[in-house]
Amino acid sequence: MKKIFLLLFLSLTAQQCFCWGFYGHRKINHYAVFLLPPEMMVLYKPQIDFLAEHAVDPDKRRYAIPEEGPRHYIDIDHYGTYPYDSLPRKWEDAVAKYSEETLNTYGIVPWWLQTMLIRLTHAFKEKNQARILKYSAEIGHYIADSHVPLHASSNHNGQNTDQKGIHGFWESRIPELLAEKEWDFFIGKAEYIKNPADFIWTRVLESAAAADTVLKFEKELTSTFPGDQKYSFEDRNGITIRQYSTAFTKAYDAMMKGMVERRMRQSIFAVASFWYTAWVNAGQPDLKKLSNKEFSAIDLKEFEGLNNSWKSAPIKGREHDVPNP
Repeated sequence: MKKIFLLLFLSLTAQQCFCWGFYGHRKINHYAVFLLPPEMMVLYKPQIDFLAEHAVDPDKRRYAIPEEGPRHYIDIDHYGTYPYDSLPRKWEDAVAKYSEETLNTYGIVPWWLQTMLIRLTHAFKEKNQARILKYSAEIGHYIADSHVPLHASSNHNGQNTDQKGIHGFWESRIPELLAEKEWDFFIGKAEYIKNPADFIWTRVLESAAAADTVLKFEKELTSTFPGDQKYSFEDRNGITIRQYSTAFTKAYDAMMKGMVERRMRQSIFAVASFWYTAWVNAGQPDLKKLSNKEFSAIDLKEFEGLNNSWKSAPIKGREHDVPNP
C-alpha cells in the first residue's frame, strides 16, 4: 500500500510542483494588483483572475519549449563567490565574456526580466490590452522566481547535498500551508523603479546569499527531528500523498525566521512596482481607453497549447523542484 501512495505522490507532484508552486505565483500576482494606483486599478482589478491564472504560463511553457527553462533561474555561484563580480551585469558584456551558450546553460533570469519589462512598456505605449495583460502576468512569474534562493544556486534542488526535494518544500509546501492563515500581505504601494537592472540584480544577490541558509537549516532540522515525523500522509485533491509534515514545515519556517513570507512579500511589491514602472515609462496612458481588448485566435491557441503541453509532455530542460518522496 505504501508503494501505491509513493507512486501517487510522484505522479501528482511531477505535474503540480513548480517555482513558488502554482499557488504561490497566483497569490503573488493577485496581491500585487492592490498595490497599484487607481489609474491602473481600472484595468488590473477587473482582470485580477486572468493575471493570477496566467501567472503560471511560463512554468507551463517549460513543457513546450527548451529555451524557457533558463529564464527562471541563474546558477550564479558558477561565476565565483559572492558578490560574483566576475559576471558582467550587462547582457552584451556577459555574452562577450562567457558566450550566450554558457549564460543559457546557467540561467538568464535577471536579463530576461529586463526583456519582459521592455515588452510590457511597449504594450502600454501601443495601448494593447491583450498584450498588457499577458506580459503583466508573465513578468510577475519571472520576478517572483528571482526572489527564490534556490533559483540562484547550482544546488537548486539539494541534489548535491542529499536534500533532493527541498526546492518544492521551500517554495510550495511552506506557503501553501501557512500563507492563508498566518502571513500578512498588507504591503503598501507600488513605487517607480529608476534602475530596474540594479533592482533585480540586488534581489538576485539576496537570493544567492540566502541559498546556503535554506540548505543548512533543513539539514540541521532533519538531524534533530524524529525521523518518523518529518513526513506525513495527507489528502490532496482527493488523493493521499506523502508530504512534509505540518510540524516539520512549521519548525523549518521558524528556523528561517519567516524568510519565505518575507520573500513572498518582496515579490508582491516588486511585481506591482515593475507593472507601475512600465506604465510610467510608457507615458501613463489612459487604461480606460485601450484597443485589442479581446485575445486573438493566436493567443487563445497558445494558451490552449500551454495547457496541453503541461498536462501531457515531459518537461524540457532540467527538473529541479519535484520533492523527494
